[in-house]
Amino acid sequence: MSLPNDPMILFSLINTKLRDSGETLTEFCKANDVDMESVLAKMKAVGYIYDEDKRRFR
Repeated sequence: MSLPNDPMILFSLINTKLRDSGETLTEFCKANDVDMESVLAKMKAVGYIYDEDKRRFR
């Protein structure tokens, strides 16, 4: 899966996918062949961190 470069669109896309599928970020990244460290870094750069318990970026 090709992810958007815009961090706000990426934020929205991933949170929606995680909410709708019930997957964790790890499961989402594996299923879509996405580098999780890259996603975490992009989100952290704009102030979002992954909440593992709630399965979303905040």
